[in-house]
Amino acid sequence: MNEDLNGIEALSYELRKFPPSLDFVANALVFDESMYDEATADHEKFWDRQARELVDWNEPWTQVCEWDLPYSEWFVGGKLNVSYNCLDRHVIAGKGSKVAFFWEGEPGDTRVVTYAELLEEVQKFANVLKSLGVEKGDRVNIYLPMIPEAAVAMLACARIGAAHSVVFGGFSSQALADRINDAEAKVLITADGGWRRGEVFPLKSQADDAVKLTSTIEHVVVVKRGGNEVAMQTGRDHWYHELMETADANCPAEPMDSEQLLFLLYTSGTTGKPKGIMHTTGGYLTHVAYTFKYVFDHKPETDIFWCTADVGWVTGHSYIVYGPLANGATQVMYEGVPNFPGNDRMWLIIEKYKATIFYTAPTAIRTFMKWGTQEPAKHDLSSLRLMGSVGEPINPEAWMWYHEHIGGGKCPIVDTWWQTETGGIMIAPLPGATVTKPGSATRPLPGVGAELVDELGQPVTKGGGYLTLTKPWPGMLRGIWGDQKRYRETYWSRFSNRYFAGDGAKLDDDGYLWLLGRVDDVMNVSGHRISTTEVESALVSHPAVAEAAVVGANDAMTGQAIAAFVILRGGVPNVGGEELIQELRNHVAKEIGPIAKPKQILVVAELPKTRSGKIMRRLLRDVAENRAVGDSTTLADPNVMKLISEGLKAGKSED
Repeated sequence: MNEDLNGIEALSYELRKFPPSLDFVANALVFDESMYDEATADHEKFWDRQARELVDWNEPWTQVCEWDLPYSEWFVGGKLNVSYNCLDRHVIAGKGSKVAFFWEGEPGDTRVVTYAELLEEVQKFANVLKSLGVEKGDRVNIYLPMIPEAAVAMLACARIGAAHSVVFGGFSSQALADRINDAEAKVLITADGGWRRGEVFPLKSQADDAVKLTSTIEHVVVVKRGGNEVAMQTGRDHWYHELMETADANCPAEPMDSEQLLFLLYTSGTTGKPKGIMHTTGGYLTHVAYTFKYVFDHKPETDIFWCTADVGWVTGHSYIVYGPLANGATQVMYEGVPNFPGNDRMWLIIEKYKATIFYTAPTAIRTFMKWGTQEPAKHDLSSLRLMGSVGEPINPEAWMWYHEHIGGGKCPIVDTWWQTETGGIMIAPLPGATVTKPGSATRPLPGVGAELVDELGQPVTKGGGYLTLTKPWPGMLRGIWGDQKRYRETYWSRFSNRYFAGDGAKLDDDGYLWLLGRVDDVMNVSGHRISTTEVESALVSHPAVAEAAVVGANDAMTGQAIAAFVILRGGVPNVGGEELIQELRNHVAKEIGPIAKPKQILVVAELPKTRSGKIMRRLLRDVAENRAVGDSTTLADPNVMKLISEGLKAGKSED
């Protein structure tokens, strides 16, 4: 056990290493350390080059970065248009017939959208927005399923300088109303409904309920997708297709100041009030264009990229809309769930479209593990050449499963760490230059300053600590909408002159970073601060376990005791339950030390997850401490908690 005094103990270790193949290196965009060296030598000069090479500007900037902690401005004085960069320039370059999106709906209907078609649609919709009174600086709310119109709406806003605020289509009417009210949005773009698990879920009725709780919405635009009956309010509500029929297909992209607000994206806050994260134009586009190109080693002529996120999350903003389209990528966009009509839908789609790059979440990978290896084995996944993970730390065994069963043992994996607040990827391998280790995001990208510190804010060179960012970066948030005091307090008050958003990490002997999850989730067992991530990884390294969630429950003897909730892999029977549970407890003790041995383990069918796939450990803690379960309205399946509560009451704990 690696004891340290840095606040979080680093208990596990990983010896497996995977260098990129010689073939991959030979064709990689980055294959050595030169980009790291360039960024280290001159941080601003490095980002200056990226902005010049990757983005088309109407007017040059006078200053690369203006830094007045905690506020930054990038490419000061420069002017550009994001929509032009994502669409017009590719069409002008003769690539109008290139596919932007292979779109597939959950029922199996498909659309192919070229860059020229997407540009026309965006110009028309930009004119529609103007006709509804939307002006530069206004805010527009978008509440849509995963359909091409979501990207159209975002790019149309960017074209005319209106900031969009996308709200995930699975959120409640109250959550939508809160976000409309905070941003004081003028227009809401929604759909009649969307497809999920073979049924249409209503969106328009949810939108109507939300608008009743707001005072600023003047118009509601409705995309016809689900075909379900909806109520339309005369004068306020408009069908998208009817507005588009008469819209002018010419709307020149207006040059925007580099610091023009591009979008707000709300994240949940500890106070209950969502935080409207502000991202601006020039820095954000540079950051996502750079990270998309180099982290995914993107070759626009041959690659077909598929990010499985929803545009309602930052991953969808940065790596479905802005980063890929700025690079002229061809992508897959899928509307539905991964298990409709069968558990192999994702692999079917990869095979069908011959996707070459696949970017998904560890929670999805662990779900695929639960469904079993027979599902990917039904399909030809040989088109894949690179895979990525996003959203939370990936445990080593899930990484290995992904590597072997999806990547066929040949695809580099880019495990990426970043946040809504950072705008784009911050820590990840460069696949042609980095030897990867299962479960490690490896090191900060060129141009990113990251450092671990202890409780006192002193740098940590080995072991566990708090992950901080030490230099401004182009994609960084510009504050919290309407609440800059909260911005300072949330991100800049814990450690002097450092950005800290609440994640713990550890550094190994090779200087590789291992993310340990939110420090709020760190457990205090008999005076030892133990990361939930490490115990979860130890459980998943057992051949019977597909996924695990661990919490610290109050305990009179030890301060906190470890309670674990596990999902078994496909085909593993829970025979002799007690025997298996004892085996799992001993396995954790063997992997990372007796101190980390869970006091209680419950085998469950599902874990409480938000619609973005994050495990709600707070609710599990409520159950483990015999409290009434808190608000579960944001769960993908609210019934999960009832089943877990009943299971825990019936189960036994160890002394």
